[in-house]
Amino acid sequence: MAGRAAPAPGALLCALLWAAAAAAGGGPGDIPAPGAFGHVYRGAVNISAERVYAFAYRSEPGQVDAVRVYVNSSSENLQYPVLFVVRQQKGVLSWQVPLIFRGLYQRTYNYQEVSRTLCPTEPTPETRPSDQIIFVDVASMAPFNIAYELLVTRLENFQLETNKAFNFTASPSQPQYFLYKFPQGVDSVIINVVSDAAYPCSVVSVQDIVCPVYDLDHNVEFNGVYQSMTKQAAITVQRKDFPGEQFFVVFVIKPEDYACGGSVPSSIHGNVNRTWNLQRTKNLQVTIVPSIKKSVYVQAMFFSFLGFLSFYLGSVIVAFVHYISTDMKLTVPPGSVFIAGSGMMTSSHPISASTPEGSSYGAIDESSSSGGRQLSSPERRPPAGSDTDSSVEEESDFDTMPEIESDKNIIRTKVFLYLSDLSRKDRRIVSKKYKIYFWNIITIAVFYALPVIQLVITYQTVVNVTGNQDICYYNFLCAHPLGVLSAFNNILSNVGHMMLGFLFLLIVLRRDILHRRAMEMKDIYTLDYGIPKHFGLFYAMGIALMMEGVLSACYHVCPNYSNFQFDTSFMYMIAGLCMLKLYQTRHPDINASAYSAYASFAVVISLAVLGVVFGKNDVWFWVIFSMIHVFASLALSTQIYYMGRFKIGECYVGMFRRAVMVLYTDCIQQCSRPMYMDRMVLLIVGNLVNWSFAIFGLVYRPRDFASYILGIFICNLLLYLAFYIIMKLRSSEKLLPIPMFCILATAVVWAAALYFFFQTLSSWEETPAESREKNRPCILLGFFDDHDVWHFLSAAALFFSFLVLLTLDDDLDTVRRDKIPVF
Repeated sequence: MAGRAAPAPGALLCALLWAAAAAAGGGPGDIPAPGAFGHVYRGAVNISAERVYAFAYRSEPGQVDAVRVYVNSSSENLQYPVLFVVRQQKGVLSWQVPLIFRGLYQRTYNYQEVSRTLCPTEPTPETRPSDQIIFVDVASMAPFNIAYELLVTRLENFQLETNKAFNFTASPSQPQYFLYKFPQGVDSVIINVVSDAAYPCSVVSVQDIVCPVYDLDHNVEFNGVYQSMTKQAAITVQRKDFPGEQFFVVFVIKPEDYACGGSVPSSIHGNVNRTWNLQRTKNLQVTIVPSIKKSVYVQAMFFSFLGFLSFYLGSVIVAFVHYISTDMKLTVPPGSVFIAGSGMMTSSHPISASTPEGSSYGAIDESSSSGGRQLSSPERRPPAGSDTDSSVEEESDFDTMPEIESDKNIIRTKVFLYLSDLSRKDRRIVSKKYKIYFWNIITIAVFYALPVIQLVITYQTVVNVTGNQDICYYNFLCAHPLGVLSAFNNILSNVGHMMLGFLFLLIVLRRDILHRRAMEMKDIYTLDYGIPKHFGLFYAMGIALMMEGVLSACYHVCPNYSNFQFDTSFMYMIAGLCMLKLYQTRHPDINASAYSAYASFAVVISLAVLGVVFGKNDVWFWVIFSMIHVFASLALSTQIYYMGRFKIGECYVGMFRRAVMVLYTDCIQQCSRPMYMDRMVLLIVGNLVNWSFAIFGLVYRPRDFASYILGIFICNLLLYLAFYIIMKLRSSEKLLPIPMFCILATAVVWAAALYFFFQTLSSWEETPAESREKNRPCILLGFFDDHDVWHFLSAAALFFSFLVLLTLDDDLDTVRRDKIPVF
């Protein structure tokens, strides 16, 4: 027997070893030699000579003892490896040296040095020490001697302690695992693992106390939960998931780095079947800290709901003050007009009962403005309050102006346009046209959200069943589970979108009711003061804000590259609806229909999906998208410049031919000033911005295509809003205190929200291991991270943004429409 073994701990144990071998019928060569812990045994084996070692130790009551076996062989002969078999009381563990790992494209890596931790003995309820025996068999089928080394040691730091860092080293052939027991009063812990070096790639696994322990690259994913890791990993573990209130933390080093974002070593490119004896060691530090208590969950939920309920309280106070000041004045003095929807009064131009009953929507006295003169005989109109619900009227998309087409061309192409020129259609038809926005978005929301919810539930189920935490890109340092959800905090923080979206619907509903009440009180159907009151788009915006909260919560159930579009789809719709509402304000007769608007959004979402699939490296996609982007900008600009009187649908070639002729006539032949200077300036700047986006996308091809499209929408919205406010001030219009407050609040809250948005905590553009390098601890109540704060602030910012659009033109409620300029 190679090597001299130290005496066993007691003559009785020594006798037991020899008696056990003799009872099994073994010959003299099979009788195990009593081994000593910490002693290096050297020997050689072949097909006719194998070795058996026996190691005995005494386990104290209530103590968990772990043994680690180190083996080494200088042989690189893969045909005749040295086989090691370790037999314990309840299990067998075996491996070969060289130990072979397989990588990408069937590359193989062999290791001559291997060390494994044996499955520890479970503590017994006995009050006296128990004796344990381990047998180590060494054999080989080689016809010649193969040398080996053997070392067996007892681990002194096998059990990890709470709030105490522990440092160790691991390699692919020398994995490590340790035991952790939940202390009293701790229901959840976070396992933090850090390393100074990103590579080699490693895997952190949490497994139940079951033997064998899966601690090799090819089987570590078979049990428990696991994460890949470069510099940082974090796993939240709950006591309820482990009936024994203890678990193993397993650390495995992968033979290759591609799973963590690294590349295959350049020296082995093109050598698929060669074997390599690589030395890949990694220094790791593990710290297990208690997670938050249940009381923190309660505090976080109270904070979320009460914080946004304060917006309801503020709205109630504002509405009460408004009611005290205006809404109690239900009797309108003679010679005054009650302005629908705002409660304001004016006597500047009274509308009496002598107003023609059939006057058109937005009609004005002929003596006030030549641009607003009636061009047709009045039609008979039903009395106020008889807003019929004819399906023909509701779904009608034809032009109800009784004038001939040439009259519209004359009116809408005037150099100086007023609101009365673009608010001539029957109010009932126009109002129902905009209500279609509301009903359509509800239908879209239901059909979009239901499969999304089903899909993310499936994602979460797969994560829980397989234990693969690389599927979802959480901020694992601040991911607090609740029930089956892995990151409840990221879902809870979206409650603001739903609560504020519903509050906005209530505010719009109140304005709508006041508007209807004012109509009924005056027994008239139209008023020619202020901006026409159409609330359909506002209702659609409120639903879109609520759905953004729902879909953002669905995305954060399991955030990853495949479902990021769920988080952005309704953002596109919110930005688009805001632009449409802003344009509708002074162009109520020529704004896009709900069908064409939602069809456009569908095209955008389709492009977003194609961008997710093809936008990474395919140049052809970016060329096509950039061309579509530029041509769409030109076509929309032409439509806006000519106030909808430029027929895009009739002939694209004719449209661009006419545009070229206009440029040649106005800018080259006559060098004249553009007919609509303000519109021209807006469209030039807008096209420059959009062309810049197209060029940027074509050159840099950003991987986050969904955010790229969202940036296009937001920049266009901000540009148009800035233009609108500037033109409003240029026209000597005022900003009342409420819209001014909303503008300032929007700017401040958006600035704060964007600060937290750019605090990147994870990124599905990278591998899961690389994404975890960006993880950070919670910053609010020990429960919410930076992205959760972004959710809170962005919900408030969107709410204030909506209020800006709702109240921006309240100062015009006492101004006749033939005095309100169009821009």
